[in-house]
Amino acid sequence: MTTIETYHIKLSQFEGPFDLLLFFIERDELDIYDIPIAKLADDFLDFLHQMELLNIDLASEFMVVAATLMHIKARMLLPRKELNEAGEEIDPRQELVQRLLEYKQYKEVSAQLEILEEARAMRFVRGNLEEENDYIAQKYSTETEIESITLFKLLQVFAQIMDKLDNRQKKIRFSVVKHPYTITQQREYCRLLMVGKTQASFEEVFADCENRIMAIFRFLALLELIQERWLQLQTGLGANNFWIARNDEEEGEPETPEEA
Repeated sequence: MTTIETYHIKLSQFEGPFDLLLFFIERDELDIYDIPIAKLADDFLDFLHQMELLNIDLASEFMVVAATLMHIKARMLLPRKELNEAGEEIDPRQELVQRLLEYKQYKEVSAQLEILEEARAMRFVRGNLEEENDYIAQKYSTETEIESITLFKLLQVFAQIMDKLDNRQKKIRFSVVKHPYTITQQREYCRLLMVGKTQASFEEVFADCENRIMAIFRFLALLELIQERWLQLQTGLGANNFWIARNDEEEGEPETPEEA
């Protein structure tokens, strides 16, 4: 049986769900470019379950990444694959892989800087790290477009909303309950919310959520409607500020999937 020590994640500078994902990938010697998403999702959810049994409160980012893994897993099971503008098949794991690679680079940079800092501290004469920092910046530079709208930017804003929901209610002990929420139900809510509106703020979409579970179902429903191009994302003023708008190019109502 797997012990909880197996999942002990503690790094000097970075802590969180991506450390855990990289831990699973390195532990099982998985190919980061071809992640077995079902296994990774199961291991991640098993970790969350064990933390809850120990009554350990995890950051909202863990819940968000868990929802993302399940969403990717569901997309991988769809019989009809998504295609890009060139007619090529889209891998639902692509953005997750890119994010993990970027995060791994940041960890390596952090480790290099820590080594340089320790070496510099051993010297009697104080200097500066400009030359070393330039070398590291060039070695680990990434061409990621930071202004583009990505799923993970959206997840950051969603994590903030989840934290606000936590502050509305007292912490409760873990219990197994059947929640009365479905993605179909939340799709309908999002559709009705946009009736008579040109746009709605991202926070407005989650304003009436009773708890984190309800917010996760609504977030997954929102992702589906955006993926189907019935809704679209628009950037607002300031960092991590998003608006949801109807896609005028799409006619009619979104299809409602049958619940399993």
